[in-house]
Amino acid sequence: MTTLHAALLVIGNEILTGRTQDTNTQWIAEKLGPRGVALREVRVVPDEEDRIIEGVNALRAKYKYVLTTGGIGPTHDDITAASIARAFGVELELNTDARQRLLNYYGSEAELTTPRLKMAQIPVGAKLIDNPVSGAPGFVVENVYVMAGVPRIMQGMLDHVLASLEQGTPYMSNTISCMMAESKIAEDLTALQNHYPEIIIGSYPHYRGGVLGLSLVLRGTDRVKLQQATDELVTLIRKHGDEPRAISMQSQAV
Repeated sequence: MTTLHAALLVIGNEILTGRTQDTNTQWIAEKLGPRGVALREVRVVPDEEDRIIEGVNALRAKYKYVLTTGGIGPTHDDITAASIARAFGVELELNTDARQRLLNYYGSEAELTTPRLKMAQIPVGAKLIDNPVSGAPGFVVENVYVMAGVPRIMQGMLDHVLASLEQGTPYMSNTISCMMAESKIAEDLTALQNHYPEIIIGSYPHYRGGVLGLSLVLRGTDRVKLQQATDELVTLIRKHGDEPRAISMQSQAV
């Protein structure tokens, strides 16, 4: 197996203005990793058709998978479905399956108002993504997976998306915590990275409880080399007079 690459297009004025905090990116990256799909690029665009089309077309040509969040609700600024349709050169249609899902969720024809029926307008030829939280489905066009922006709804959709993705080689990650200045170990980290080019080594300072510390993260697909690099890093930390506080391993995206 090989590691597959994905991109995320975050759609919404509320993200760019700071009104809403994007928590979806971390969730998606952490869920993709164990399937061997590495999230390699994230773009944030406003609720503007040209920007959405530009982003989708650029990313879908570059990555195995493109996921989008936001802009598929019932209001005037929810233009993602129409923009995706235009990006692929197809029309929007009232999808009968999507309509039935909304009817099942709301319970009666009287509740299927015009704004709610907008959520059943799906690009021609798209496949639906189940929405176990609020009924209105997402959809898939070729390698583009379109999901809601509300975190709880997105998470429910993502569970169904993950099951349909090809399995790649998962990235494994070791994290070492220590209490030293980043600059103290910088040269040794460079040498270690050069010695293990297939392992991605990240250095992340933190300030907790009034004390400066450092988290060192090593990521790779080769368990043996990852462990060798980790052992050497532990030795380096001890050489500088500190003792690693914690070491953890998990599969995650790079």
